[in-house]
Amino acid sequence: MPYGMTATAPATPALGIKQDDMTRTKTSVSLAAATALLVAMAPAMAGAVDPFASSGEPKLKLPGINSFSPAGEPPALSKDARTVHCDAKLTADGPPMQNGISWHVFSAIPGQDGKLQLIAASEGGSHSFRLAPGDYFLNAAFGRATATKRVTVPTSGEVANQELVLDAGGIVLHAVSGSDTKIPDKDLKFSIYTNDVQDDGERGLVMQDVAPNKVVRLNSGTYHVVSTYGALNAVIRADIQIAAGKLTQATIQHRAARITFKLVSTAGGEAIADTAWSILTGSGDIIAENVGAFATMVLAEGNYTAVARNKDKIYQRDFEVKAGKNSDVELLLGRDDANQNQIPQSNAAGDMTSPD
Repeated sequence: MPYGMTATAPATPALGIKQDDMTRTKTSVSLAAATALLVAMAPAMAGAVDPFASSGEPKLKLPGINSFSPAGEPPALSKDARTVHCDAKLTADGPPMQNGISWHVFSAIPGQDGKLQLIAASEGGSHSFRLAPGDYFLNAAFGRATATKRVTVPTSGEVANQELVLDAGGIVLHAVSGSDTKIPDKDLKFSIYTNDVQDDGERGLVMQDVAPNKVVRLNSGTYHVVSTYGALNAVIRADIQIAAGKLTQATIQHRAARITFKLVSTAGGEAIADTAWSILTGSGDIIAENVGAFATMVLAEGNYTAVARNKDKIYQRDFEVKAGKNSDVELLLGRDDANQNQIPQSNAAGDMTSPD
């Protein structure tokens, strides 16, 4: 694989995961608020695409360099400039990265505006910069993973090669509903936070609205991941560890389902338009409201009440949401509340199936 990475998910003794290089490992991890399935990723073929290839992530603020001037005209090359060769590695014992690195060289002396001047920049792998003798900050970024060091270029003598160890890995996030019901990508989003809680009781946001099946490159460590299914109360949290030089695939298990509500004149009949819907939790709180013939929403498992208003009539029924069991909930015109509850919930016509 590129960059000498092993295609295995990181294991910790607490999780009891046995690691085998280039094999697929799967385990169920019990967490306080979620179950995360960590599986290893192996290339499908000898020419597998680099799993850490650029994924269009936004540019990152550089650690330790909080204020710098944007690149303008590059400074004139000094006649006594020296060549400084720079390598970046995922791990200390790994090979130099050959692409995907963003290099930035800053003057160590702030300008008149108090900001560090950007001296040079490059994209790719190992790179050699021509720099005048002096002090600089050298930064290497690989997605959201970065490393910075202070570099001194001597006026004479040997110029040391510079090596930055990113201590970086990657994560790909997925989710299922119930045991193995696949969730459409469009209904999922993830947010990644630091694992440490700040003084204000909040965690630091690393990246939000992360799409499923996207490689996110981060420094190694434990991160707090929040997975949101739909737009209401189907939210799961999990702490996931990222190991340097490895790609972790994490599948979050949601306890939720997609429910479609219909007001009909006969069981299985056409949905009646201009119906106002209110969905209440078991404690009586309104969790969602909608207007239309069909009201479709994702709900966490539990007991709820559906209230339908059409013209001057109000209908309601109790129903249960079971994890991974998408279903239709019908209310019938002309039935009282007690009889509404006797109508069985049916599997949704567009019910999702388990992935292969």
